[in-house]
Amino acid sequence: MPGQILRNRAKEKLARGEVVASMIVRLVRGIEIARIAASAGFDSLYVDMEHASFSLDTTGQICMAALAAGITPLVRVPGAGEVSRVLDAGALGVIAPHIRSADEARAYVRAAKFPPLGERSAAGPLPHLHYRTFPAAQADAAMNAATMLVVQFESQDALARAEQIVAVEGVDMVLIGSNDFLADCGLTGQYDHPRLREAYARAIDVCRRHNKHVGVGGLSLRPDLAAQFVKMGARYVSTGTDLSFLLSACTAKAQEVHAMAT
Repeated sequence: MPGQILRNRAKEKLARGEVVASMIVRLVRGIEIARIAASAGFDSLYVDMEHASFSLDTTGQICMAALAAGITPLVRVPGAGEVSRVLDAGALGVIAPHIRSADEARAYVRAAKFPPLGERSAAGPLPHLHYRTFPAAQADAAMNAATMLVVQFESQDALARAEQIVAVEGVDMVLIGSNDFLADCGLTGQYDHPRLREAYARAIDVCRRHNKHVGVGGLSLRPDLAAQFVKMGARYVSTGTDLSFLLSACTAKAQEVHAMAT
């Protein structure tokens, strides 16, 4: 049965009320990054096709490597037109940026989910099912159940329409883009401003009532705030990018060596 092959670690942890640790892939083009993420203890990674020049082929290879490593591969897409291709290539979910309305969320549901929930077309055997062939009804149902649709709240418009957006069937999680949200409010970089806390409180309240989840994004430099939002009820934390992790570790080592002479 396809459901016995297909596992989404992040979605399972969310269903149990556990916190999901995720990282962003924005620099490394090799499949090694998936195994590194798994060895480090991450539950998920997402390939950022919105802000990086990754090809579809590279994205698919990283996603398939993540599947093999037992962690959940997501892809932040630049638009709804890329959804079915990244899912067919191996992603177990998509992150939809800049969602401002329920209609925009529904467009992503149509692209990400097979009928009757969406309009995703049949692509034949998929990497998620080890390229094995199953009855279409069984395979489509298993894929729909495992595939995550994450909508990003990055504006005041999104927050104002939170109830309608979160209520859309097929939406699994709201990921708040803290930096873009603050910029939209005219508060760029002001992480301690009450408006950000209010945004998380509002999203968490709405998602709880609809049995959905909230993710923390854009706070890699403020783990103290991320921890506060987790205590409030957020259950997914985007911890930072492979680029920032590498630069941080390299900087610390260089400083360590320079300090040896003093």
